[in-house]
Amino acid sequence: MSDETIESAVERFLDETESPLDSYDQGYADADATVSVLRTHIDELADAVDDADESE
Repeated sequence: MSDETIESAVERFLDETESPLDSYDQGYADADATVSVLRTHIDELADAVDDADESE
């Protein structure tokens, strides 16, 4: 279980997804690689939300 708040998890998610999206927009990354990175961050955010729900 994580001590991270939902707000912190969302902020971290937004920070970590900005760079891959920028790289894709600039043509430095292909769609598959970008989606893979985003999927990882989405899964981490979902885990943080689940952990927060369980601790309530």
